[in-house]
Amino acid sequence: MFNFEKTSLINLNTAYSFKIYNSTTELPSNWSDLATSTIFLSLNYLQVLEQSSPSNMICHFIGLFENENLIGIAVSQFLDLNKLESFGERDKCIKTTVRNIVFRNFASQVLVIGNNMLTGQNSYSLLEGTNEKKAVQTLHAATVELKKIFKSKGITIHITTYKDFSKEEIQKFSLPEFKNEYQFSTQPNMIFSISDHWKTEQDYIDSLSKKYRDQYKRARKKASGIEKRKLSLEEIIVREDVIYDLYFHVAKNAPFNTFFLPRNHFRVFKEIFHDKFLFYGYFIGDKLIGFNTLIKNGEVMDTYFLGYDDTIQREHMLYLNMLYDMVAYSINKNFNEIIFARTALEIKSSVGAKPVKMYGLISHSNSLVNPYMSKIFKYLEPESIWQERNPFK
Repeated sequence: MFNFEKTSLINLNTAYSFKIYNSTTELPSNWSDLATSTIFLSLNYLQVLEQSSPSNMICHFIGLFENENLIGIAVSQFLDLNKLESFGERDKCIKTTVRNIVFRNFASQVLVIGNNMLTGQNSYSLLEGTNEKKAVQTLHAATVELKKIFKSKGITIHITTYKDFSKEEIQKFSLPEFKNEYQFSTQPNMIFSISDHWKTEQDYIDSLSKKYRDQYKRARKKASGIEKRKLSLEEIIVREDVIYDLYFHVAKNAPFNTFFLPRNHFRVFKEIFHDKFLFYGYFIGDKLIGFNTLIKNGEVMDTYFLGYDDTIQREHMLYLNMLYDMVAYSINKNFNEIIFARTALEIKSSVGAKPVKMYGLISHSNSLVNPYMSKIFKYLEPESIWQERNPFK
């Protein structure tokens, strides 16, 4: 990371300012007090990023101030896509080849205001009562300053993007500072809402239509012989290489990637978050054949990365069983909803998750390119064709 701290004043009646930090040790002592909307802006989570972010990522943390008072917090991630050997190996077609050429030569240096490793509004959080318009304008000023500092280090930011926002949240960016940004919509965030009437997994099963109850029974039968176990930190460390191989197998076969996790990521997460980070291993005998991870985020359960042996996954419907396990745990522990994120949309829909459209803003450093961003964007963001399911009666 670069060593700098930058302060700038925004002349908007009351002065708002920003500071850019490159280390969690520099953050104000009350930083986490503002991370009320999401755990993913808390000091603990930022320490996870600091200690185990992808090798092609540089994170910075932005404090927004009114006079000397911290009134907002934000995170940025710089991604150098040239450091990736592959953007994803699943799809082999001309469009994918064109996309890869575009990224390598045209959009390889990306500045994300938000978190490219997650789905949802994890970009910024504000103190209650803060003037959101001025805060967003100040965040824009911090973004401009970040790009200047990267440039001073010999790095030209090609793409700047703000992500992920709901339809209501994106309206807060309807300001002159963002007039040249192209508003895009990505694949939806799959959100599973937990009914107040469900107290046990059986209540969920009873709410399914016959077709999807049969799917549930078939999946559970296929999983006979597989043991699920919650792994401790020590067990994660012992199996770190196997865990990484299972993760990497899934990640590299995704349709598109902008990063790969480092080998120590799950260990670091468990070290810092303890029981708020759940790691479940799936075993046949003593052999780990798959895993999934969950993060307790207030009343919301966030699903995180997973991995599996693909041959065993297909034979035992392992992925579908993982989804059912996540649903069962979240119901039993009285969570309100599960964030299933934006991969494998149709199978997540088949267990009851609903799509929520997400929006973002994107611009290129070359102003001549921006009028054509709507055409270019379809090469940058792969489209997924899928059919929504309704598994309930």
